[in-house]
Amino acid sequence: MSKDIFGKALLDYQNGNYTEDIITSTNISDEDTLPLPYLFRDYAKMPKLEQKALQLCKGKILDVGCGAGSHSLWLQEKGFQVKAIDSSKGSVSVSKKRGVINAELKSLLEETEIFDTILVLMNGTGIFQELTQVPKYLTHLKSLLKLNGQILIDSSDIKYMYEVEDGGYWLDINANYYGELDYYLSYKGEEEVPIKWLYLDFETLKTACQTVGLHCEKITDGGHFDYLARVNL
Repeated sequence: MSKDIFGKALLDYQNGNYTEDIITSTNISDEDTLPLPYLFRDYAKMPKLEQKALQLCKGKILDVGCGAGSHSLWLQEKGFQVKAIDSSKGSVSVSKKRGVINAELKSLLEETEIFDTILVLMNGTGIFQELTQVPKYLTHLKSLLKLNGQILIDSSDIKYMYEVEDGGYWLDINANYYGELDYYLSYKGEEEVPIKWLYLDFETLKTACQTVGLHCEKITDGGHFDYLARVNL
């Protein structure tokens, strides 16, 4: 059961109690800092890949894993009807405090409305957790799409993290897919329950989409092995 440490950190920042950042790590990487101000960024401070995704949005929009609500707020300002969902109670609270009109505490698999655009950003494939779960999540996303709807999702090919000095890659062929990570998060000395987090290379995402009857195209590459894809019927 999550302690919602991420939500607590967002609430602290929103309430003016910003003293330290979130610390993250994975089973293949050392500790890194996730600055809280970055999670409250405006459009100008968003990566080009996120800006592109927002520009491509149309119609009624679902913002999956809305966090502090930065994407939803920008879309609202542009006149879109947006529904923001997150499984973090603190995130939903902060989103509402910042002005997101329709923010709900729920997981993606609990959503039942249909949308023109489903936005799944900041390594959107992470919520799939493991490669074996990808078809289940994609099938559910498919059920939430209007006829000409689209899913805008980003991820990264993290094969580079396994690179060895001679330029090759150290990958255990007996292990699970290399993008399946154990993700650790802590804040103010309190550790969150570890979660599974999936980074998916584009070709694997494309193949998974095809198996459930979805079309997948790459929109653009980011600056560091990341990409934005559009998935539709």
